[in-house]
Amino acid sequence: MSHPVGIMQGRLLPPFEGRFQAFPAVGWQEEFPRARAAGLAGIEWIYEIPHEDENPLRTDEGLAQMRRLMGETGVLVRSICADCYMQSPLVVDGRPQRIRVDHLEWLLARAAALGAWYVVLPFVDASSLRTAADRDALRAVLGEVLPVARRLGVEIHLETDLPPQEFTGMLAGFDDRWLKANHDIGNSAALGHDPDEELRILGPRIGSVHVKDRVLRGASVALGTGNADFPSSFRLLRAAGYARPFILQASRGVEGEETTWAGHNREFVERQLAALP
Repeated sequence: MSHPVGIMQGRLLPPFEGRFQAFPAVGWQEEFPRARAAGLAGIEWIYEIPHEDENPLRTDEGLAQMRRLMGETGVLVRSICADCYMQSPLVVDGRPQRIRVDHLEWLLARAAALGAWYVVLPFVDASSLRTAADRDALRAVLGEVLPVARRLGVEIHLETDLPPQEFTGMLAGFDDRWLKANHDIGNSAALGHDPDEELRILGPRIGSVHVKDRVLRGASVALGTGNADFPSSFRLLRAAGYARPFILQASRGVEGEETTWAGHNREFVERQLAALP
């Protein structure tokens, strides 16, 4: 993996349909040259239900177009953020949803066909694992889909709002080569989690990191202006052996200046990493 920051999760185009985070169904091709202009090595691709038919991951022709753009720009897509399972969860009222589990197996195959390394499954907000039954149901889903992920060579990364001890309990017993944790620095800060405790417990299982800043119990803000303790987070991640790229999932800036804002956020992270002892 060639760059310690390197990847942007969307947000390289003006807000699509006024939404903060969305797959830009109109003009998604432009994200590739914009990422290159911002000094980014990749894009974490958003897959969601709105405008699912327009997402190039759905078809072989779309995958071919993505590969062509990756080749032309050098900007790679190595991860998929499956926001579709926030909009239509894999687990509802303590029960796996068969149609969504089948969809996940399909999405893993599409990720493999593209050459992606992993798929992030968000279990926050509408898809939060609120009960023990929800967590048991997810463990049942993982027991079914992880053999598929292993066969395809695609990791599954869980993003949750669980306290670190409960999160490690979700991961326990599963092959750490194929099931990993996604750590969102801003979300953890908003939840009031102590980075020292959280990263000490979760560190060995972390496979991907989202970089954002949020205020306690509140919204996303510009990097360095919220409650995220970036110096501690980056230091602890390095101590845990994390050596993969960081995915920028930062707040939006001025509309129309997305490329400049992405470059600014990349530089913020690079300064934080350069200052580590």
